[in-house]
Amino acid sequence: MSGAQRKMSDAEAMMWRLEKDPHLASTFANITILDRPPDMDLLFARMERTSVLFPRLRRRVQLSPGNIGNPTWVDDPGFDIRHHVRQMALPAPGSMRQLQDLVTLLIADPFDRSRPLWQFIVIDGLEGGRSAMVLKLHHTVTDGNGGVELSMQYLDLEREPAPLPPIDPDVLNAVTNVTEPDATEALRGAMTDSLRIPIAVLKQVRDVLANPAMLGEIGTSTGATVKSLMAQLAESDAARSPLWRERSLRRRLEIATVPYAEMRAVSKMLGGTLNTAFVTAAAHAAGRYHDTMGAPVESLRASMAISTRTDGSQSNAFSLARMLVPTADMPIADRFAAVNEILAATRSSGASNALDAIATVSTVLPTSVITRLARSQAETVDFATSNVRASGIPLFVAGSKLLANYPIGPLAGVAFNMTLLSYMGSLDVGINIDEAAVESPDLLRESLEQSFRELVALAPVAEKKSSDTGATPPPPPPPATTRRRWLRRSR
Repeated sequence: MSGAQRKMSDAEAMMWRLEKDPHLASTFANITILDRPPDMDLLFARMERTSVLFPRLRRRVQLSPGNIGNPTWVDDPGFDIRHHVRQMALPAPGSMRQLQDLVTLLIADPFDRSRPLWQFIVIDGLEGGRSAMVLKLHHTVTDGNGGVELSMQYLDLEREPAPLPPIDPDVLNAVTNVTEPDATEALRGAMTDSLRIPIAVLKQVRDVLANPAMLGEIGTSTGATVKSLMAQLAESDAARSPLWRERSLRRRLEIATVPYAEMRAVSKMLGGTLNTAFVTAAAHAAGRYHDTMGAPVESLRASMAISTRTDGSQSNAFSLARMLVPTADMPIADRFAAVNEILAATRSSGASNALDAIATVSTVLPTSVITRLARSQAETVDFATSNVRASGIPLFVAGSKLLANYPIGPLAGVAFNMTLLSYMGSLDVGINIDEAAVESPDLLRESLEQSFRELVALAPVAEKKSSDTGATPPPPPPPATTRRRWLRRSR
């Protein structure tokens, strides 16, 4: 790993610093259901190999001298795969509810910051002779899509695959020969970080943060940087839900499964994508939840993770976009049309790129300021969504077949996070819930499942029309009034 790759990116450094506030923790996880217990010796060996091919798994975080600039990844001299791959068992009867409650505790347990920031926990005793494997990663190690790429290093296409080729000796030596961090190089890197942002820009950011009325007075040469930052910080109103205002560290996990083919067919018929369908279902469920609880709400603010990954991307490559989504009572097809327009406008606006500007500026601001700003911004968001694509073919790990994958995204201060991961004809949804915000997690899950059923119910209609006419029917035109109303309000 080069010096540049060893240095955290600005976004990674910001996530690291934000954990001074435990409400902003960025740990994410994935619950993999296996058809039988894995061969632990094989799993240890495979993860040892994976740690060589993905070096961040063997590295810990080292702060820069004087905590100036971004932290770096340094070799862990005491690296031992058995510190990171563990095994335990559920008590009888080994229900999914028991598993979800146990995983809630495992995710909440902070990482030992003196070691690499990841864990694999195999949990045996799941009903039906099954097991589960929980991958727990700090977000600084990689993002959701990076986690999928990482998994390709330890997953197989067969239950009993052929032996893997040996690792290139140069690669092996480069990783396993532990080096001590160079103090001079670390200091030089810290000073370089501190000089990346012109002093004039830093001064103006600090002035505007102290007095937002000064935003119109900043000069043109540095105005773009400051205004990009302030555009994201301008949203200072509370989350829109009258029910989801409280925040705590109490968590509950819920899961759901949706058929992939039907959802894809419905998305295509309605003129959108699977992501549109997912956000639509989340908004529909949120609206249904509020109606059932006697507190109907017209709109809520959602955040959405957007992958910016390219061939040259480092471990984290994503941005966050915020948008208003309609939650008032309306047919789900109408809501799909409105959400589709909102997502298109969000992507074209460039608002999602502001995370990079904020992360860059955050490197030279006090941690207390950054955490305060991040917490205030999180409180403007009602819920978060993320969509990760995985595999359409059967996969295996250490002799066990993967049956399902439930991703668990970080809350980072919002009421709940819904994350979707596709695998083998299914869309597996993990819902990470703040129990202080959401009074009835069961109702939220049931509302989401009902929303997906309403979307899926549209698929047979399309198929019937196709068989009757011999041609694929055109997508129904979205209602113009609904589209215009919600597009206007989302901007």
